[in-house]
Amino acid sequence: MAAESGGGARNAGVQVGPIDLAARVDEALAVQAVAFGLGRNEIEVRRHIVLRHLEHPRACALGATTPADRLVGFVYGMPNERGHWWSTVVEPYLRATGSEHWLDDSFVITELHVHPEFQNRGIGRTLITAITDAVDQPRSILSAIDTESPARGLYRTLGYQDLARQVLFPSAPKPYAVMGAPLPLRRRDRG
Repeated sequence: MAAESGGGARNAGVQVGPIDLAARVDEALAVQAVAFGLGRNEIEVRRHIVLRHLEHPRACALGATTPADRLVGFVYGMPNERGHWWSTVVEPYLRATGSEHWLDDSFVITELHVHPEFQNRGIGRTLITAITDAVDQPRSILSAIDTESPARGLYRTLGYQDLARQVLFPSAPKPYAVMGAPLPLRRRDRG
């Protein structure tokens, strides 16, 4: 499944493919810390969360690595289950917008991060399309900070639409938007 991400020379040989995220969790969290602005305590909390998520039998992960095997981006997710913590938090918001059905038969993008030095090279796009192309669910859902950001712009170009906004997660300082897209994700026009 390894593929060079779009952008040719801009990517300096970055390859996207399956990774053992549990074995590389500290590298992944270092990328997330820089990309997302996490402090040391937040990293340790997220470490336990990521490792717990990866115990799910259908969790999958992809990484973006340089020729020297430096992890510069990653994505992971799993089929959604209504009993998962994330689903229980977003369900009332989705119900209020008539979008609760998106929780069923969906693949959740749990985390997607690219190191800032490697952003704007198509790596994030390659990671998310590759992981969703490999799943059986007919749609994908995710949450992103509810601001106009490059990440939200990317998700929109892939076909994600806002399902609920101003979603508050316990202990998160900013509200989130829940977004959903039919699969396969939309590709850029090649014409």
